[in-house]
Amino acid sequence: MSVPKPAWNVGDELESRTLPPVTRLQLIKYAGASGDYNPIHTVDEAAEEAGLGGVIAHGMLTAATMGLPFSPYLEHGYIRELEVRFSGMVYVGDEVTIGGHVSEREDSEEGCVYTFEVYASNGESTVASGTVSFLVFEGPCS
Repeated sequence: MSVPKPAWNVGDELESRTLPPVTRLQLIKYAGASGDYNPIHTVDEAAEEAGLGGVIAHGMLTAATMGLPFSPYLEHGYIRELEVRFSGMVYVGDEVTIGGHVSEREDSEEGCVYTFEVYASNGESTVASGTVSFLVFEGPCS
C-alpha cells in the first residue's frame, strides 16, 4: 500500500508512538547485529559492577527508534541526517515513547528538506533528543 507524499508544515507534530517493553532477547539480538558486545547490555553482573541499576539498552538502538516515524515515507525520500544527544538510560522492561515535530522546511537541489526535533522517553524522562533531516525528493516544498 502506497503512502502519500508527505507535505509537513513547521510546527506539525509527529504522532507519538510507544514501543513494546525492551526485552533482554532484543538486546542480545541487537548486540549480535551491531557487534556491540559490551556486557552492560546483556549481563546483570556487568551492569551492576559498572554502577548501573541493571542491564541497559544500547544507545544506538534507542537512536534508531527515533527514526521509526519516517519509515512509511521511505518511498518518497530518506533520512539525510540524524543527530542524537543521550540524557538518560533505557532498562529492560522500559516502554520507550518516540515523537517530535517539524522545526524547519527548506528547498534544496534534491527536493524538500524537513528538519524535525525528535525525542525518546522512558515514561519518566527524556532519554534521548535530537534532530532528523528528511529529504522528500519529488519537487520543491509545497
